[in-house]
Amino acid sequence: MRLLIVEDEIRIREGIRKLLGKMRQDYMIAGEAENGEDGLLMLRELKPDIVITDIRMPKMDGLEMMTNAVKDGVTAKAIVLSAYSEFEYARQAMKLGVTEYLLKPISLNEFSKALEHVELQVEKDRQEKPAKIGTLEQIFYDFLNGRLEMDEDISAYLHHSYQIERAQKLVFVSVYLGRRYKEERNGAVKHLRHMFSTYPDLSFCILDLLYKKSLAVVLYHYQDAHDLERWLQQQILTSRPRSMTFGWMEVTGPEELKIGLDCLGPCMDWNISFDEEILISYPKIMHVQTLPCIYPIELETRMKVTICSDNWEKAKALMKEFHDSFVDGRIYEPREIKECYVRFLWAVMGMAKELGCINFESLKQQKLLEMIMEAKRREELAYAADYLFGYIRSRPEDKEINHLTIKRVRSLIREFYQSGITLDEISSKLNLTPEYLGTQFHKEMGMTYSTYMKNFRISKAKELLCTTHLKLYEIAAKVGYSDPKYFSKVFKEMTGQLPADYRKMLK
Repeated sequence: MRLLIVEDEIRIREGIRKLLGKMRQDYMIAGEAENGEDGLLMLRELKPDIVITDIRMPKMDGLEMMTNAVKDGVTAKAIVLSAYSEFEYARQAMKLGVTEYLLKPISLNEFSKALEHVELQVEKDRQEKPAKIGTLEQIFYDFLNGRLEMDEDISAYLHHSYQIERAQKLVFVSVYLGRRYKEERNGAVKHLRHMFSTYPDLSFCILDLLYKKSLAVVLYHYQDAHDLERWLQQQILTSRPRSMTFGWMEVTGPEELKIGLDCLGPCMDWNISFDEEILISYPKIMHVQTLPCIYPIELETRMKVTICSDNWEKAKALMKEFHDSFVDGRIYEPREIKECYVRFLWAVMGMAKELGCINFESLKQQKLLEMIMEAKRREELAYAADYLFGYIRSRPEDKEINHLTIKRVRSLIREFYQSGITLDEISSKLNLTPEYLGTQFHKEMGMTYSTYMKNFRISKAKELLCTTHLKLYEIAAKVGYSDPKYFSKVFKEMTGQLPADYRKMLK
């Protein structure tokens, strides 16, 4: 017996789960949801035998969830829990076919009796059909998920009720909605029903694939698969919403629907490779001729230079240039495009981290990687880039300085750091004693002049190592070190790495 628990309070969900485990070993928790909106999606997808649901929940209450489930043909029996004893709630629940209505706190004895009563209802319904058989939608869904094997009863039922033969040709259509699945699902179903209803003599069944962010459409009773495929491609080009991406595979009989799902799923990535939306048709897509995807190293270098200059508007323009570099009329392997995105965004991340202009502690690198590798459309790759840039900020300036003399010192450092200007030299320019100036600098900046100067020169060296191909002795000279070996020693003291190793790490 498969059960779904829909309850917004986690302690109550855990309590129900423990009670079920103690009562019967054959109870299987098919899923849990913390609000009616997610519960409705799970009801559509998981098709449990029994749903145990609260009434008062965020986003969508239990009665609204059951009302929508009934409209969608979901036949799960329901036990409704509520802290409210008003008759109106019970009356509404009974209209929805709810056979049990329990008040919180739940009594073990009443809960047990309610489950027994509902189980009798489930078994009665099952006896009206051959064993294991539900609606056509449920049968297709169970085949898709490998939970059902064809037997004589199922074969006879499909033949008698739907004129579907065991070896009949079916088309499995994957409709990918992506990260906006919840928002787009209802509109997509409406569009698909209208679209497929216009094709002559075609029968179809629409299934929810929540965890794949997709809908599946099983097409049957068509005459010519090639004509149907051409027609669907035309529909995609002329009328499909931008949020929907389509894949196609013809299979032999319901038993091969899972093969269609497994084969077509990875192939949906190919939408990334084409200039316009197409119907991803398997196995045709496996024979597409591609060109090697060349990583734009020159663009990466320009991006690093731009980050160093703290010009984030230009950085975003370069990011768009990176996106557009894969839209040039050529076809590349989607895997190679994704690898380029990983390399490029990690270069941006590394540069921003080195310069201290990224909220690195809050950024979830694993999430970013998953966003890239699971993407099936170009806009999802662009969304991953936007996700990263959302954590990047302008480089923090040095602490606010009110002391006019120290402001002048800092300005002179920026102007003459390449010559290795000393505190004595600055003191002379400002007509101050080195002792007085050093004391004031430490007081305002929180560090000695020599420490500040060393940090400043090494930060400039980092920029040059990341953004140029200058030799190490040339970089040393540009940041005020006449001796390259001494420069390397100071760099390692400050960073823990030699300049050459630091450069390799960021390449």
